[in-house]
Amino acid sequence: MREEEQLIELLRERKWTVTTVESCTGGAISARIVDVPGASDVLREAFVTYCDEAKHSLVGVSLRTLKKYTAVSSQTAEEMALGGAEKAKADVALSSTGIAGPGGTEEFPAGLVYIACAIHGAAVTRKFLFSGDRNEVRRQAVREALKLGVAMVKVHEEEQEEEF
Repeated sequence: MREEEQLIELLRERKWTVTTVESCTGGAISARIVDVPGASDVLREAFVTYCDEAKHSLVGVSLRTLKKYTAVSSQTAEEMALGGAEKAKADVALSSTGIAGPGGTEEFPAGLVYIACAIHGAAVTRKFLFSGDRNEVRRQAVREALKLGVAMVKVHEEEQEEEF
């Protein structure tokens, strides 16, 4: 079963919803979710926040964070996920921000991507350095975002069971 199918199944079982906040993936995470029949049961809405202004105005990434850490940072990815979940009133939010390429710098090379998953107000962020051309970097980022979503929903469930 593909990651997006697993995610939808897990969310449906819990009666949870999801949103995405995407920069470098440009809506491709939400597109993969929408590819699955029944996605409307769980997908609230999706944000494409390609520029800093959109990250700030649509999902509340602080201007201070953007200035201090830049758009390509774990801090920004985390604020994107948390802000998206809040704005969409979703249980889960997946975010992506990075440099798909070509180009980049020594500090911010092409392929550098931060992916975050927020669940009920808590977020986990992962850093990746993907290889390949622009489209390959984006494909890898989408897959890892969906994998992170699946893993975090499962972990959240296990933590809830341990509390009882």
